[in-house]
Amino acid sequence: MQRIQLDAVEREVPDGTTLAEICTDLDPRFSVGVIRPSRVEAAETANVRLATSTGEVTIEVEPGERFPGAEALTGTGVQWADRSSVAFGPFPSTLDPARTPHQYRRGDVILGCGGYDPSRSFLILARARHSADYGAGADGGVIGTVVAGRAVMDRLAADARVEALQPVLSWADTTRSYTTADRSIAVEDGMEVVTRIGIRAEGYDVAGIDTATAASVEHLLLALEPGEFLVTRTASTHITEERLAGTPVPPEETRGRREGVVTIRTQGERRGCVYIYREDVPSSPHHTIVGRVGHGLELVKLAREGDRLAVVVEPSRFDLLGLPLEAASRIAEERKIAFEVDRAGPDRVVVAQEPGTTLDVLAAGTVSVTTVPFSEVVDIRLDESAAPLSVAVFREITGLKAHAIGILPFFFTFEDVYLFKPKIPRDVRLTPENPPVGESPGNALAITNDARKGRGMVGMRLSPSPEFGPTSEPFEGTNLVGTVIDTAKLKHMKVGKNVYIREVRP
Repeated sequence: MQRIQLDAVEREVPDGTTLAEICTDLDPRFSVGVIRPSRVEAAETANVRLATSTGEVTIEVEPGERFPGAEALTGTGVQWADRSSVAFGPFPSTLDPARTPHQYRRGDVILGCGGYDPSRSFLILARARHSADYGAGADGGVIGTVVAGRAVMDRLAADARVEALQPVLSWADTTRSYTTADRSIAVEDGMEVVTRIGIRAEGYDVAGIDTATAASVEHLLLALEPGEFLVTRTASTHITEERLAGTPVPPEETRGRREGVVTIRTQGERRGCVYIYREDVPSSPHHTIVGRVGHGLELVKLAREGDRLAVVVEPSRFDLLGLPLEAASRIAEERKIAFEVDRAGPDRVVVAQEPGTTLDVLAAGTVSVTTVPFSEVVDIRLDESAAPLSVAVFREITGLKAHAIGILPFFFTFEDVYLFKPKIPRDVRLTPENPPVGESPGNALAITNDARKGRGMVGMRLSPSPEFGPTSEPFEGTNLVGTVIDTAKLKHMKVGKNVYIREVRP
């Protein structure tokens, strides 16, 4: 038998066990981090993992602070636990206590002592904002911050004990510590396998939700909603996922970028890209902080370009647009969100929700939705393979990039042509792409390109035309982007109103 660690949990497995046998629930496309202990050269980083009998808490150590060692903490129990804090100890330290109360925030990790006696020191985790005299140093004694496992911190009770203190390591030897999607590799005794990255969104906490970063966090939740981080770029300091490159994001939180911090770039060529940091770097006005890695930092550090990594973000996105009313109501109930609807009834679909972002909904504890009958929703099919750039623009201007349902303002109709005039930013380029050849097909969907004055106009033409595209422009001004499926519904739409569209994917 062999002892391994799978996502920080010790397991005993038979000799010859392969990655396939221990990663049964992981998509085979995803890479895992394999860390072989015999050749690892490790250096302590800014994060330590406090393993308790209740669960795991990850702590980011303040720069320049000396954190109590495993020999001091391992085996210590909870000495007190109340609404404000929980403390492990006692153990000896070289603390110089000051007899002064200090203000503490939720998540602060404090080194203090009982009776102002350093031989009876305690590691204290602040559960809520409060003021106290913990026999800490003159600076308040804050030596770190809980960055993952705050729910575990809240559950710590009198019977909890510290089982281990493990530094989150910086792996210097990547010749034997690596990422792989090969599930036939046999595990070895002492090996650590990391299968996923766990991220807690900025502002999200079980004790309360701060909505100051609601817009940028929503972008993160959308970018990683598929549960995948495709590593498109790597550097010594970070890895990057570029699925939503080019999307505008507001700069809501621009503090220093520490190891394990997740940001979105807000300016420049790669605005909208997600960054996860392998080491500390200075703050930047062009990056906004949207989350922190609580699990799987080793996987971040070992990742290579092209790796597909499993990622779980807490909380999951709350987006009801495009859902049948019954399904939307059920999701709200499951997440304990009060649900208000403009009009109840069968065969209705959600086309808007308020509040619009996940953090705002969770903070309010309630959501109201606007619905329309399914008869007012037109299904379309987009041809991304033939017109990738134009389809990307189409999804952006209709809202289909962020939601399962989009909007087209109905502008004009004549004969079997239907024209729509969505707002299109001036900096968006619509270069000629996928024009009709010989004949514009029936039921075609198109957008006018930059070669014509009517750039950005969207059109649907129900019958074939040998001369004009769906927006009534010559072929050279037409970019075909897809096909209209529910053509019969168009006859009932009213000019000047919004037409709701859904993308049917293969």
